[in-house]
Amino acid sequence: MRTPPYSSFPIVSNENITLRNITSADMPALIEISFYDAVKATTVEIAEEMQNKINQDYITGNSIHWGIAENSTNNIVGTCGYYRGFENNGGELGCILLSESQGKGYMTQALSLAIDYGLQEIGLDRIWAVTNRDNHRAVQLLERLNFKKINNTQLEDHDVEYELRKLDLID
Repeated sequence: MRTPPYSSFPIVSNENITLRNITSADMPALIEISFYDAVKATTVEIAEEMQNKINQDYITGNSIHWGIAENSTNNIVGTCGYYRGFENNGGELGCILLSESQGKGYMTQALSLAIDYGLQEIGLDRIWAVTNRDNHRAVQLLERLNFKKINNTQLEDHDVEYELRKLDLID
């Protein structure tokens, strides 16, 4: 496996979006979706502190956190990435969109790019995501991206885990 940090922060894109590093100029727009250890930011300063912790997690090889930028404006519409380390050739994928950016296909594209990066560049064999079972949009997104629901008895009752295995993608 080839885990972070890398000699340069990876930028991944398609014709509509780019997964890129988050800058301090992006922070005012991201307060709504800035979280660290399930704590939500309430000010730009707190969001910047959280982003600094996320950047440190990248430096220590435990995560990679991209801003999802719309190519036509370079504005961040959300974030996605791999969090909590890369044990056993696996990575946990997480994501969130700004409310005004939902329903436009950004997350499907972003996660597709992140999945490809995880499988091809990092060398992951397993990618998983945990969401609230009542988050129907997230469940539909994961299923659309070929994730399969698995039974994880260690989760809270309201959570559900989905996984994508590299072996399942090989025909």
